[in-house]
Amino acid sequence: MLIYKIKMLKIAVVAAGLAVCAGANAQAWPTKPIRWVVPYGPGSTDILARVIAPKVSTALGQQIVVENRPGAGGSVGSEQVAKGAADGYTILMGTAASHAVNPALYSKVGYDAAKDFAPVINLASIPNVVIVNPQLAYKTIPDLIAAAKAKPGTITYSSNGSGTSQHMSAALFEMLTGVKMVHVPYKGSSEGVIAVTRGDVNVMFANMPPSLPLIKDGRVRPIAVTTAQRLSAFPDLPTVAETGVPGYEVSTWFALFAPAATPQEIVQRLNREFAAALADADIREKLMAQGYTINGGSSQDLGNLVRTELVKWARVVRESGAKVE
Repeated sequence: MLIYKIKMLKIAVVAAGLAVCAGANAQAWPTKPIRWVVPYGPGSTDILARVIAPKVSTALGQQIVVENRPGAGGSVGSEQVAKGAADGYTILMGTAASHAVNPALYSKVGYDAAKDFAPVINLASIPNVVIVNPQLAYKTIPDLIAAAKAKPGTITYSSNGSGTSQHMSAALFEMLTGVKMVHVPYKGSSEGVIAVTRGDVNVMFANMPPSLPLIKDGRVRPIAVTTAQRLSAFPDLPTVAETGVPGYEVSTWFALFAPAATPQEIVQRLNREFAAALADADIREKLMAQGYTINGGSSQDLGNLVRTELVKWARVVRESGAKVE
């Protein structure tokens, strides 16, 4: 019995020592650069990360290196972070696609969106805008619906990959209107938008930031926004819902995640520093000028959002019949 007690005492001492070491490491963090994985190519996700990263780098005293790791609608980069070291030196820019759509759309994504990540903070969201090539005849959502119903399976739409907000915006549109279009995935948002300007595809439910310059130049024609309300920057541009598709609403959110076992001290430090960056007047001006809505909030708020969104998009994937191309 005495020997048993001695062994248990040793185990307790070792455990306490490990806890102290973990706490000390968390307090010392960061002592080297941090890798911020963006699981997509150049586009809205990339723009957001590169605007915020320098401000947080200064606050932490270590560089945040933004690294694009596109593939499988954000699943490749997300899986890499989920399985990486939980030491605060690898973080992820997750989205509605990587953390809500992909688990329902793909038979295997290599991670559990709700369990394999420590939610940090909901950074921002953006509307999608329905854009078409200016040479096409349709100028409104009813025009697009009529053209799609007249020749089912002939209208093409681009996205930045299967499961992304562009893909699912179109899938929800198809589900609610009964039309059938052809999905043409690209590696990044910018590539998908350029495809519309060239006439390679007919339409895109595009993220607003990479679309803005081309809208202003007249190289693409916007016909509606996917949000529930009109945008203050485009008050004359109607919503999809008000033009004959009641119940339609999509916005894309971007959030920061770390591997699940990351110490809470680090998670909370990241939350504070990124929240401070979002409150910075210069950063807010830059992001809002490109169509972003600033979010913020606690890590718990983000965890609740992920659980809610997983249920919502599983239903859309199931009922729309959306598939990986």
